[in-house]
Amino acid sequence: MIEALKKYITRRVFPSAPIEKEVIEAYDLWAANYDSQPGNLMLDLDERVFSKMLGATDLENRKVADIGCGTGRHWAKILKRNPASLTGFDVSAGMLKKLNEKFPEAETRQITDNLFSTVESRTYDVIISTLTVAHIENINGALMAWCRILKDKGEIIITDFHPDILASGGKRTFRHQRSSIAVKNFIHTTGLIQQVLLSQNFRLVFHEELKIDESVKHYYQQQNALPVYEKFKGFRVIYGMHFRRGNDTA
Repeated sequence: MIEALKKYITRRVFPSAPIEKEVIEAYDLWAANYDSQPGNLMLDLDERVFSKMLGATDLENRKVADIGCGTGRHWAKILKRNPASLTGFDVSAGMLKKLNEKFPEAETRQITDNLFSTVESRTYDVIISTLTVAHIENINGALMAWCRILKDKGEIIITDFHPDILASGGKRTFRHQRSSIAVKNFIHTTGLIQQVLLSQNFRLVFHEELKIDESVKHYYQQQNALPVYEKFKGFRVIYGMHFRRGNDTA
């Protein structure tokens, strides 16, 4: 009894570090409550930068691929822009199941190959990928595959955790039962992503980086996490980039 009490107090006062899990296992666990995260700073900042890029993108009658679609967090906004089709790709069967519950007619495909070997070349007009890039180990190969499956006038919209904050110990974490789970990430600089896509005849038409500053301090206050705020204040935390292929400015 005494030993059990000691263990309980230790867990409460000195919580253990997050348990890192591979991407598929982590998101299968997270799927159950991924859509129930009010006041999530990263999701709110992603929403801000993604909405800005989406508003500047013509999706009318165009074929769109959402790579790393998750539960379809952005799908209502995308579908309002009348794409010819919208296909969701994700490694997590759990996340895709949630998406299909919300959008029963959705076309979804589970990713088993980041090179998209089963997708024909020049299939899509637009690729959207939010909060996903850092989960891909071979980012060069993945980006080249995206270039292959895009049409000649294709566009790519990317958001993700900024590599600066990942390199400094920032993690994507969530609670599962009594544990804190961290999702495995790989650090890819924004410069590397630009280098790969610019070499494939893309132009960077938009780039924004959001920082942790006074405007988001209240998120940390609500979580009693001001020491975390002070640690990462000034860090770039979320970025968005929009690329267009070809030399036209339309």
